[in-house]
Amino acid sequence: MLHHSEDAIRVGGVTANPGERACGHWQVGETQDGTPVRLPVVLLRGRQPGPVLYVQAASDGDELNGIAAIHSFLRDVSPNALRGAIIAIPVVNYHAFHARAAHSPVDGKKMNRCFPGDARGTSSERIAHTIFHGAVLQSDLCIDLHQGGVKPMIDEVRVRVDRDHERHGDCMRLAATFGIGYILDEEGPDGQLARAATDEGIPTIDPELGGTHGWDASSVGKGRRGLLNVARAYGLLPGRPRPPDRQYVVRAFTPIRPSRGGFVHYAVSRYDFVDAGQTVATMHTVFGEPVETVAAPVAGIVWSQSVYPMAATGETILTLGVDIEVLDDWDLPREL
Repeated sequence: MLHHSEDAIRVGGVTANPGERACGHWQVGETQDGTPVRLPVVLLRGRQPGPVLYVQAASDGDELNGIAAIHSFLRDVSPNALRGAIIAIPVVNYHAFHARAAHSPVDGKKMNRCFPGDARGTSSERIAHTIFHGAVLQSDLCIDLHQGGVKPMIDEVRVRVDRDHERHGDCMRLAATFGIGYILDEEGPDGQLARAATDEGIPTIDPELGGTHGWDASSVGKGRRGLLNVARAYGLLPGRPRPPDRQYVVRAFTPIRPSRGGFVHYAVSRYDFVDAGQTVATMHTVFGEPVETVAAPVAGIVWSQSVYPMAATGETILTLGVDIEVLDDWDLPREL
């Protein structure tokens, strides 16, 4: 059932009538001196009825690519061309964002372990509760933009409910429609928005837009295109989505850890497919002498690597995506 028909859409005191775009701030708490904690809200309400898409970013305060992807996406959307509505909150973890950290300095929590929230809980739990009940539950589709922190990682999308979940297929179609080309299909931890919203019947995905300090133009561009793909496929915008013809699904990760500490000379790059036993790196001493050849324990896709070129014994230098399935025949979703 659609959450939206001919009416205005309202989130936290911000209202958009049919054919309007509205921006404002939503008070979700107070700082130690009583200054309001306010989240930015952007609402676009089409002139015609249709689905409601909810999108957020900066659940981890140092994951910034999603903010730029939302900015770029919304510049491409005119309320006159829109069916239904878009709710966008570019920064949801206020305290962590201002601290440039993944965790809130107020309660030490990751926002994406706090959904659906708790109205009487800690700061992060209360903000999550406000967002979930005041915005997310108005939507028909939910996209929670992330990245791998500052660690170099491929651009991918995560489906975070168990494969027996009744909405798992809907989430997989949404992930394939977003169309980055790489999907992790693995149940996530309790408290993730991609689990909590899906449990309420709202298909939800968790795109991971690379990993970097600041903004990465390539990852931001993929995020923008993914949001446009979803909006077009589900009938919010005219046109057809353009995901890649072939996408890869992995269902687990395998870390690669050296037995010797030292400096890492990589023999592979992100997105590479590697075979079991293939050399992926060589460890060197502080004098530049090779002391260990590191091989892949299993076949997989090079998913992420350490942000630094050195590692201690047993420290993860690479992560492989394993248990690979090729997805080259996916169903376009029917308009909601």
